[in-house]
Amino acid sequence: MRQVGGGPTFPLDAVHYLVDNGTKWRAMPADFPPWDRVYAFFRRWREHGLIVEFHDRLQGKVREKAGRDPEPTAGVIGSQSVKADAVVGADSRGFDGGKLINGRKRHAVVDTLGLLLGVMVTAADTGDRTAARVLLEQVTNAHHRLELIWADGGYTGSLIEHCLATLALVLAIVKRSDDMRGFVVLPKRWIVERFFAHLMRSRRLARDFERRTASAEAMVYWSMTLLMTRRLTRTRSAAA
Repeated sequence: MRQVGGGPTFPLDAVHYLVDNGTKWRAMPADFPPWDRVYAFFRRWREHGLIVEFHDRLQGKVREKAGRDPEPTAGVIGSQSVKADAVVGADSRGFDGGKLINGRKRHAVVDTLGLLLGVMVTAADTGDRTAARVLLEQVTNAHHRLELIWADGGYTGSLIEHCLATLALVLAIVKRSDDMRGFVVLPKRWIVERFFAHLMRSRRLARDFERRTASAEAMVYWSMTLLMTRRLTRTRSAAA
């Protein structure tokens, strides 16, 4: 997306480059606008919710291309712990004893196509059920047709009753049987795991480099806009 007449690259391309390639803000290639201008663009879109709006509009188009209704009725919830860079302060980082990771945790809800419905970044020692209470409320407020969410065994307990009574949302637990050994693909659970695998392909997200959790969440949305624009472009190219 370049300005007419061969002018400087629009900051949108620069942010996509940073997310995809994992470069530092100050190491932005000379082909792009000065890094502080690009960061100002990123910060403005983050603070005014514009990246989320842009993302959600793209998501509706991708769902329609796939023959789905723009608004989903079902989704999958999961979490991913990632190591945090030294710039991440002690107030927003923690130790995940299960994964043995010192850093942050990404809690996400995706639709059945693996497209993001909502994300929340916390310290890695935040429990999945604790974060899910907040995240699922945010997601259902934004996507009013949601009726069903699949989750793993980490979301059992009072959360199930809370979702049904407060959010009118069925939380279905996909359990791993006791006789399973090693890696096993669980029904529906693989959708959110594939989503997290995609995030790790964006080098900026291979670890958490953001001082603020709001920036970390914005980076996830930027990564998903890259995925969706590529899907839409491939669809148009095939049609041509």
